[in-house]
Amino acid sequence: MDRIGFGQVEPNHLSAMRTHQIYAQLPAAASINVLENGQFAKYDYAAGEVNFAGEGEFMLVLNEVKLYDGYRETYKDFALQTKDFTDGKIYPRLYKTNIGDIITTNCLEAAGTKGAKTSTVGNYTIGTKLTVNAQGFLEENSSPEATDMVWVVVTPVVGSSNLPDGQEAVKIQRIQ
Repeated sequence: MDRIGFGQVEPNHLSAMRTHQIYAQLPAAASINVLENGQFAKYDYAAGEVNFAGEGEFMLVLNEVKLYDGYRETYKDFALQTKDFTDGKIYPRLYKTNIGDIITTNCLEAAGTKGAKTSTVGNYTIGTKLTVNAQGFLEENSSPEATDMVWVVVTPVVGSSNLPDGQEAVKIQRIQ
């Protein structure tokens, strides 16, 4: 699967939109320069930051897309980046996901870049299990730990689950 630009998310069924389990007060760790929609991070309140290694479970990064050139920009051109903030800090919006939540995304395995193609190695057939890697991206994991957050592919990449801009994506459901 290939994608162009940054990750995108279509929230098909996110319980946080109803339960209001949305966190957005802490800045991202100084080591984080970019956060894409569809990435996962931890809301580490004790450390006073959003990071990838703190306590607690991973939460979905899903920020309001701000595009100022509607003729040349689409969702694939948006990510929170330190260079775009006057204080150099990112303040992401994190959604707590629950078992049963469903999203469509192309934000898998590795970081994207505006205008550049990113290739992923996953085949992503129905039943493929995904867990969060150390950089906050979902990747294939055929034998997840009992403590891992696990998502399963419910609609494969091949033409049946696309994002609004036509890019290939997978529809996934949280199962653990």
